[in-house]
Amino acid sequence: MAKGKDARVKVILECTSCVRKSVNKGSRVISRYITQKNRHNTPNRLELLKFCSYCYKHTIHGEIKK
Repeated sequence: MAKGKDARVKVILECTSCVRKSVNKGSRVISRYITQKNRHNTPNRLELLKFCSYCYKHTIHGEIKK
């Protein structure tokens, strides 16, 4: 049987440089990735170096709330 709180959860990673650049909230284009993390091993927010298709370079993608 599955427990109520699973160790692995889905998280959304968002490009940090695209968020800083976007001024107009209506036309925000942000690179996002969906991945999983182990809640017990990594309780802090996850940050990974991923490729942003809008910046055309590798940038830091940070975990956001759902």
